[in-house]
Amino acid sequence: MPDKDINTKEQDGIGEIKISTDVITVIAHTVASEIEGVAGMNANLSENISSVLGRKNSTKGVKVEIDDKDVTIDFYILVDYGARIPDVAWRIQEKVKSSVENMTGMNVSSINIHVQGISFEKVKEEKKPEEPSKVD
Repeated sequence: MPDKDINTKEQDGIGEIKISTDVITVIAHTVASEIEGVAGMNANLSENISSVLGRKNSTKGVKVEIDDKDVTIDFYILVDYGARIPDVAWRIQEKVKSSVENMTGMNVSSINIHVQGISFEKVKEEKKPEEPSKVD
């Protein structure tokens, strides 16, 4: 299993920079959550087991693996009803790859999107009748 921290580069023999997988996970989760069509992230099996054991995970739905300077990211997402899934997946891949590479200097070798379901929340919100306004 890969280390939790990875050496990303050395600076003229002065020292080294280590970036935790948690940092990459937070970057990826934040960027992907802002993509239109992403209704939310869904925990995978290992995250569900962790939550049963009492471990809190605010970045559920994202799994990061680091091998040397290559990063692989897996997303487990819910997509809004009516959104075109290939377009949503492509936008996640493009924006997350760009953000992670720019912020960490590491190479994102692959971003895998696992669509876990469809969310109908926006449809329900649109169908709610508006409350009549009171006139005094």
